[in-house]
Amino acid sequence: MITKDEILNLENTLYQAIKKSDTEVLDKLLHADLLFLVPGGQAINKEMDLQTYREGNLKVKEIIPKVEELNIIEDLAVITLQMKLKGDYNNEPFEAQYRYIRFWKKFPEGIKVVGGSGIAI
Repeated sequence: MITKDEILNLENTLYQAIKKSDTEVLDKLLHADLLFLVPGGQAINKEMDLQTYREGNLKVKEIIPKVEELNIIEDLAVITLQMKLKGDYNNEPFEAQYRYIRFWKKFPEGIKVVGGSGIAI
């Protein structure tokens, strides 16, 4: 069973890893078979996501999350949130509001993100 506190703590760890471009932590949080739809509509996998941070293409300076819903379904958590992001993408500054859905699943080695999607709002 997963608890809401566990997921909220993992979400905060995820935000910090994103802000620091910490690919070591991101590697631990993201499942090997991750699928994610980015706001532009492209489906990406774990390696593509990590590569974005490794190459410095995405630099997030500020993340302000607002959790909307968090449902626990046995060994799966579904979270929806609005997030204000500020940073640089491909050396172009951006500031935008997004809505995300993320799926966390419990495995023997820990709880990991298995999928999600983000859209601009």
